[in-house]
Amino acid sequence: MGMRSGPPDIRGVWNPTIGAGAGYEMQSEKNEKTNMEFAIVGKESVGGKDAYWFEITMNSAKAGGEMVMKYLYAVDAGNIQVAKMIMQMPGRPPMEMPAAMMHSSKAPQSSDFRTQAEDVGSETIITPAGTFACEHYRAKDGSGDVWISPKVTPWGLVKYQGKNSTMTVTKVITGAKDKITGTPQPFNPMMMGQRPQE
Repeated sequence: MGMRSGPPDIRGVWNPTIGAGAGYEMQSEKNEKTNMEFAIVGKESVGGKDAYWFEITMNSAKAGGEMVMKYLYAVDAGNIQVAKMIMQMPGRPPMEMPAAMMHSSKAPQSSDFRTQAEDVGSETIITPAGTFACEHYRAKDGSGDVWISPKVTPWGLVKYQGKNSTMTVTKVITGAKDKITGTPQPFNPMMMGQRPQE
C-alpha cells in the first residue's frame, strides 16, 4: 500500500485552513507519475490543542479507484503528531487504523521545513496551478529544495525537488469537503487486499 507506515513526509510550512487544499503531481526517479490531492476537511481538539483533519486523495489502479486517507494532525514541539487515521478503499466502508500502524520508526515530521533549511532567496515559479511568488529553501542535509508560497495550503508547497523525486502543485482547492463516507469500522487486514465488488 505504501501508506502503512503513516502519512507521507511533506516538506513545507503547516498552515491549515478548513476547506482549503492543493493538488499535486509527484514524479519518482523511475519517471512514474502520481496525482494526489491534499485538503483540510475538519478540526478537533486533541489534548486541549487544535488538531486538523488532513485528507489525502489518490487514484490507485491496484485498489481499483479512488483511495482516501485522512489523518488528524496536531503539532507538538514543532513536530506533526498523528492522533487518528482513517482510510477508505474504493467500494468499501472506511476503516480506522490502530495506533500502532501510525507510529513508524521514521523521524518525526517537522511542521516547519524552514527550521531544517537555508533560505536561497525569492523566485517566481510557474506551475499548472498558476504563477507563484515563492521563497526558495534548501535542506541543510542536501536532500532537496522546496519553494513555498502562503497562497498554497495546507503546506505552502509549490514545488519540491529531491534527489530522486519531484512534486509540483497542479491546482489550488477551495471549498473542500470530507470525501470519506460512512461510519469508520475497526481495521480489518482482510479488507486491504480485496478488490471492490462489481
